[in-house]
Amino acid sequence: MKKNKLIDHTLLKPDATCADIERLCQEAKKYDFASVCVNPCWIETAASLLSDCDVKVCTVIGFPLGAMTTQAKVFEAKDAVNRGADEVDMVLNIGDVRDGRYERVEEEIRAVKEAVGSHVLKVILETCLLNREEIIQACLCAKKAGSDFVKTSTGFSTGGAQAETVRLMKETVGRDMGVKASGGIRTMETFQAMVKAGADRIGTSSGVKLMEADV
Repeated sequence: MKKNKLIDHTLLKPDATCADIERLCQEAKKYDFASVCVNPCWIETAASLLSDCDVKVCTVIGFPLGAMTTQAKVFEAKDAVNRGADEVDMVLNIGDVRDGRYERVEEEIRAVKEAVGSHVLKVILETCLLNREEIIQACLCAKKAGSDFVKTSTGFSTGGAQAETVRLMKETVGRDMGVKASGGIRTMETFQAMVKAGADRIGTSSGVKLMEADV
């Protein structure tokens, strides 16, 4: 796949303005990225701006902590798709993972997947806060619950994507499920390392820089 179609062109800063979102969408159209990833308040704006192309609208729910109730995440997910989101990136309950309450983790992901239906669901693990076994178990929960992707990071915690973690996630979920690497991917060297490790999608705010980089 061409590198542009691996990129979720991302702007999740809380101080983003309408002009910033317009610029993001214009860039996404120019480079034909896979999607733009925006906060929920910008879904309708992005959907309108991208209505004449195949760039998807991605949004985040339970973001960035994942510590909301399941009911709140389900409501947020339903609202997102009703407003025009094609893809939803949810943060799982990190505390439940660390406590080993994997049945609860799986149930929550399944509830959100049911809420988004045929729309793409990516589950953010926030891998910088988990150990190896917790990452494996979180991936298995997401797979059992019907998620389409697992994702490394929000970009708002103590660390971002690591190639060895992406490799572990891909080995765990297998070929039939996607892995999204996000957080700190700003250079072509890092981009290529993530793809080589098994990333099917790259979340980055540096999409334009990556497209203009010499390979």
